[in-house]
Amino acid sequence: MMSHPDATPPGPEGAPALTAAQRSALADLPPVAADLFTTADGTPRLIGSACRACGTLAFPQQPSCPRCCGEDVTATLLPAEGTLWSWTVQRFAPKSPPYAGGEAEFAPFAVGYVALPGGIAVQGRLTGAGTPDGYRIGMPMRLVLEPFLRRDGTTVASYAFAPGGGGPGPGAGSSPS
Repeated sequence: MMSHPDATPPGPEGAPALTAAQRSALADLPPVAADLFTTADGTPRLIGSACRACGTLAFPQQPSCPRCCGEDVTATLLPAEGTLWSWTVQRFAPKSPPYAGGEAEFAPFAVGYVALPGGIAVQGRLTGAGTPDGYRIGMPMRLVLEPFLRRDGTTVASYAFAPGGGGPGPGAGSSPS
């Protein structure tokens, strides 16, 4: 099932869905890391690298190919939809650092690998299923942006995967503009 482009993406587990204004504001936030994703065409897309010698895709971008070690790689936009390959729930607070919160502030969350067309699986936080246990292997997923509060109090945009979309489609990515 393809989601309508104006549909409101789901919020994190237990949180209300993002409004159109909130979704637009996320695109204006600085990214959590440079060259991780783009919203140039209005849709979030991860930026990976593609090896010109063997065709291997990698995420995040890498200066050389993880398969053939070639250095003839180019930035490429990865597909925004895929299929949940595997997942789990983080049910306890991670050690600090890097986790900055305490046990009282911690809420369980889901993480998983989403298989994208072109033979790459990307790890990321899962969101939008209502509960951390609301996912299933093989379900269609789509890339979304979520706010991320840094320890210094600034909010940046990060990526996650939410249920929806039509699953993997044709194509292995395209060049970023």
